[in-house]
Amino acid sequence: MSVDIHNHLLPGIDDGAADMAEALALARLAVADGITHLLCTPHIHPGLYDNTAEGIAAALDAYRAALEREGIALAVAAAAEVRFGLEVMTQAPQGGLPMMGEWNGQAVLLLEFPHTEVPFGAERLTEWLIDRDIRPMIAHPERNRDIINDVGRLGPFLSQGCLTQVTASALTGQFGPASRQRAEQLVIDGQATCLASDAHNTRNRTPCLSQGTRAAADLIGREAAQTLSQDNPWRIVERAFAAG
Repeated sequence: MSVDIHNHLLPGIDDGAADMAEALALARLAVADGITHLLCTPHIHPGLYDNTAEGIAAALDAYRAALEREGIALAVAAAAEVRFGLEVMTQAPQGGLPMMGEWNGQAVLLLEFPHTEVPFGAERLTEWLIDRDIRPMIAHPERNRDIINDVGRLGPFLSQGCLTQVTASALTGQFGPASRQRAEQLVIDGQATCLASDAHNTRNRTPCLSQGTRAAADLIGREAAQTLSQDNPWRIVERAFAAG
């Protein structure tokens, strides 16, 4: 089993797969890489990608039907990658934000910071979520400029109990040497919870976990790397697939 918990394969609803043909091509690439379970996480970014839980569910249903029709053996479920903002405080308690699954009895929300910075006071929002039994998972911290420049910027979130998702291909240098160095440090220091592909397209952002997992294994050993790419992701999303 190989589990990808962050990607943009649902077609036509964000900056990921443009249409169903590309979504199916990405699914075939995922299967070829050994991925068996894939949690689709389209953007919810007010004003840019105004996706809703209902719209994502409809896109998932269409994608599942297409996968079955094409005979592609890939189990899919869906959540969302939610942009940091005050809207989270109104949507999350009302069930308007799709959750990834559970961690220690708390719902898990994939939370995205801007690539350029850690927003001022962000730890107050994450604490607010945790107080309401929603555990934030910080998406791709190794690609955030503030965290690249100072890994200590991640410290308050780790102290709160936030989870982290490192992009697998960052460990192989796809996003440059600075991002790779930060990704490696997070993995070595035990500050990464999961690896995921963050796949977007068939050109240069494909659903590949195997290379990143091998890179992690070179740093921390095969068993620990499997925890990041398989055990922890499945621990979070298992119920989402059981429900689907």
